[in-house]
Amino acid sequence: MRTTQDLFEMKRNGEKITMLTAYDYPSAKQVEKADIDTILVGDSLGMTVLGYDTTVQVTIEDMIHHGRAVRRGAPNTFVVVDMPIGSVGISMEQDLNNALKIYQSTNANAIKAEGAHLTDFVARCKQIGIPVVAHLGLTPQSVGVMGYSVQAKTKDAATQLIEDCKSMEAAGAIMIVLEVIPSDLAETISQSVNIPIIGIGAGNGTDGQVLVYHDILQYEQDHRAKFVKVYGDFSTGVAAIRQYNEEVKSGVFPSDEFTYKAKIMDELK
Repeated sequence: MRTTQDLFEMKRNGEKITMLTAYDYPSAKQVEKADIDTILVGDSLGMTVLGYDTTVQVTIEDMIHHGRAVRRGAPNTFVVVDMPIGSVGISMEQDLNNALKIYQSTNANAIKAEGAHLTDFVARCKQIGIPVVAHLGLTPQSVGVMGYSVQAKTKDAATQLIEDCKSMEAAGAIMIVLEVIPSDLAETISQSVNIPIIGIGAGNGTDGQVLVYHDILQYEQDHRAKFVKVYGDFSTGVAAIRQYNEEVKSGVFPSDEFTYKAKIMDELK
């Protein structure tokens, strides 16, 4: 299993860090078998697994349920579990209680929290031994306020994001996820801090990349962002299920090949 120090060393050596989401036992098993460095149990499970329109409905209990399943499927991979909306940013006592609950209940290696305003929270988590991955740039939990668009496009906004990343590093964040920002800015930030910068929609100049399992496998995803590359096609499952349906209805399945045989009835006659 990768450790935090391993990830720091990878950044120092210029070795790219891979991160992929997983939300259940079988997907986590696949990700671990593929030798991905880190798994993110993202609150994006609200859309990909639970069928919500956004991440807003995702609860702490959802994250713990799926985080535990992922840990069982990937016991030897560095796992990061999201803090969903409403679980952080309320009060320091409540925030820390929620962080501790998610961290302990899932046996994660780190938790992830969205927003530049959480530097004090990150620092307190570090004090009590909870590693935190910060998420800046486009933060999906805030799309209702900021909208879904490229962030930090102005000089002032870019300067602020650079400072926010430095502040997160100073507070004790172990990694930062930067989402949907200009690639040259992401590269500059990666060179400006000593902790790994993981990009999503942030170009190739970051220390690593994260994408969603269901996106790269085209697994019942109706919409794909510009930054998503498809590497497989799970949509063929519909054709397989349709064939199963037809074979059962026509009596083709199960054939003798898939049937247990014995001479019990001959003995009963």
